[in-house]
Amino acid sequence: MRKGTFVKALATAGVAGLALAGCAGGEGATLENGDQSELTIAVFSGWEEGIAVSELWKHVLEEQGYSVSLEYADAAPVYTGLAGGDYDVTLDGWLPVTHGDYMEEYGDQLVNLGAWNEDSYLTFAVNEDAPITSLDELADHADEFGNTIYGIDPGAGLTQVTQEEVIPTYGLEGMEYSISSTPGMLTSLEDAINKGENVVVTLWRPHWAYDAYPIRDLEDPEGALGGTETLNAISSTDFEETHPTAAGWISEFAMDSEMLYELENLMFNENEGTDDYGPIIEQWAAENQEYVDGLTD
Repeated sequence: MRKGTFVKALATAGVAGLALAGCAGGEGATLENGDQSELTIAVFSGWEEGIAVSELWKHVLEEQGYSVSLEYADAAPVYTGLAGGDYDVTLDGWLPVTHGDYMEEYGDQLVNLGAWNEDSYLTFAVNEDAPITSLDELADHADEFGNTIYGIDPGAGLTQVTQEEVIPTYGLEGMEYSISSTPGMLTSLEDAINKGENVVVTLWRPHWAYDAYPIRDLEDPEGALGGTETLNAISSTDFEETHPTAAGWISEFAMDSEMLYELENLMFNENEGTDDYGPIIEQWAAENQEYVDGLTD
């Protein structure tokens, strides 16, 4: 064989080898670390902290060779999908209160991989110059708030807690509870603040709105909102078997609220109006490379 023909044959073989390696990203393929290459993360629609960390983990895992899909849905179908094996993991499980009912219902079909943030809680927020400081004052000042509480999506645990605990506890049955979505709630909040009007919304910490708007929380003397919660990674029962390495990484995941605020602000406030988060995550990861590298150590 002539030298040129031999080199051409080697090149052809190399291309074929690359093509075979590319097949490793297909359905049922296994990575060198033993994990299945395909992975689906379920994300609660409109819940910014979950979107932020899910996009971050998509970036991190794809850098490790995984093929990652993000599937958006409300809380109820997410937990149903995890229990049925349609999703591998969600990173936004609020426990013990907000998603407690889902864990009770599907607990034997789910695995809690652990909490990555332990400083989270549900709130009722008002403009910082509002005339009240506590939820037990709201009913008597309902007219000053347009007789309306602005809420998020109907499937959210915060919505359920508001309906079943907060409203009856504080006698708010006379106020309209306007249930829409997180973007709808934030629009109502921003509109009222821009007009200099009083407004009350259901919200949660951590959330970038606390950095973006002059708002504060109402006290909850009766504890109807449940106190401090943890944010947890919840997986299907077979995730640790099909993706043992990724499950190990995620089980060690931790992010404090300040870092989360920073990431959320970059995604949803400073780059408002885009849903192409890839370049934003790449920028943030480059600025926090040591932290990002540590996620897969």
